[in-house]
This record gives sequence, C-alpha cells and structure tokens, in this order.
Amino acid sequence: MGFVKIALLSAGLVFLIDRASKVWIVEYLSLDTRFDIPVWPPYLNLMMAWNTGINFGLFGSGEKFGRAILVGLALVIVAGLLWWARQLSGWRQPLLVGAVIGGALGNVWDRLQYGAVADFLNMSCCGIHNPYAFNIADIAIFAGAFGLILISGKPKVKG
Repeated sequence: MGFVKIALLSAGLVFLIDRASKVWIVEYLSLDTRFDIPVWPPYLNLMMAWNTGINFGLFGSGEKFGRAILVGLALVIVAGLLWWARQLSGWRQPLLVGAVIGGALGNVWDRLQYGAVADFLNMSCCGIHNPYAFNIADIAIFAGAFGLILISGKPKVKG
C-alpha cells in the first residue's frame, strides 16, 4: 500500500472518530447548551468550550477573517504533510502524519460549521483544577506530532 494511502486512511479514521464524538457530545447530549456534564469527577468531565484561536485559544478571534486565516493555514499544513508523506517509508510515519491531518481537518470542519473549534474533554487530577478543554482532534494532532518526533531524526553513529 502506498504511503500516502496509509496517511489518508489514518486521517479519515481520525476525522470520522472526531466528528462522531462532536455530534454525539455537542449535539446529541446538548453540551452546547448544558455546558458541563460530570462523567468521573474530577478526572473526566465534559465541559463545553468554543475555541476561536489555536491551542488554548491563543490568537483567538470570533471574526470571519481570523477564522478564514486559521482554516487556510490548516489546509496549507495538511497539503504540506500530504506532500511529505509521498517520500516516507514504512507505515509508522504515514500513520502518524495521517493522525495530524485527520485532527487538523476535524478542527477545520468545526470552524466552518460552528465558527469555532468545539472542545469538550476536561481532565483534572490530584488537587489541580484544569480549566481547559480539548477534543479528539487535538489528541490526534498531539499524538501524531509527538510520535513523529520520537521516531524520526535519530542520529546514526558512523564507525
């Protein structure tokens, strides 16, 4: 199987899981109007947060122009990752690239549908309250990028 196909299959799977989670939690469970659903306090709660920026709301703006820039930037990054996937070997790197792509496209969909990224997972532990929320797409982006860092660029020792 081609490496781009592996990346696309991985991206498609991540995208579908992300979309299904958002439809179920935000729309079916009405988290967008309930705002908070305790699941396993304090370890796991569903907490509605609309992110108009990038990570943790940085550079957030509710304006259509700012949203268009973030959507365009995400699509350029996706195109670059697909271009890069053409020259990869093995299955791990394309799988991880696909995770990043799927997560990015999931968040792009949110920006187009809702006007902001729907974040809803909130985790706290050990007396530390975490005020931030994230989503499945964010997990995939982080895991994919972290995995790529771990498996690539290992220096080869000559001699």
